[in-house]
Amino acid sequence: MNFEDLNKEALPQHIAIIMDGNGRWAQQRGKLRVRGHEAGAEAVRKTVEAAANLGIKHLTLYAFSTENWSRPKTEISTLMALLVRSLRRELERMASNNIKLSAIGSLDKLPKNVQQELHEVVQKTAANTGTHLTLALSYGAREEIKQAVVQISKKVKNNIIPVESIDETIINEHLYTQNLPDVDLLIRTSGEVRISNFLLWQIAYAELYFTDELWPEFNEQSLHQAILSYQKRERRFGKTSEQLT
Repeated sequence: MNFEDLNKEALPQHIAIIMDGNGRWAQQRGKLRVRGHEAGAEAVRKTVEAAANLGIKHLTLYAFSTENWSRPKTEISTLMALLVRSLRRELERMASNNIKLSAIGSLDKLPKNVQQELHEVVQKTAANTGTHLTLALSYGAREEIKQAVVQISKKVKNNIIPVESIDETIINEHLYTQNLPDVDLLIRTSGEVRISNFLLWQIAYAELYFTDELWPEFNEQSLHQAILSYQKRERRFGKTSEQLT
């Protein structure tokens, strides 16, 4: 499939991806799990560049969940070291592709060196106007929603927000993703068919796309296929087909 097969006027504005299958990819090849994560990092690079070439405005990647902290310490250390190396290596490429980087999640739980590297890349790409890449790190949607409820509750208690004024806009303003639009297309790799505590509020009307490809196998053609599937669907947002036409 080529770029020409896609309707350039109907591209999803915000794509989110649950990148799953690094470990299984390595296991199937008799390799250590770290090799799967390294291959997964290469898939990230290809996918981000493909999204930028298409003109996708927002791309959010589920890189590390709050639940992932329960993995073996050696694997977590490897993942964090790989993240630092990837950020350093990709800074120049992000700059040349006009990509802006952000991060969401409980970022204070990340190792200090990861926080520093992340902050540096975010700062150096802040003025870029192309694809906005967001990494979900130490992220959990339930934690995100809980934090929003706590913040809003405190403002109500202190008479900053009248309880009667609480609506979707107020809630959105207190989420990690306050500067992002709702997700249009959610992709999950590896054949698993679940959301795994990812952007539960933001995917309310997203189109879901599941593929058997393991994340290291995902590439430009895979992204095009997912978008083509998205473009063949009718997004009604609770309305009837007749109302849309």
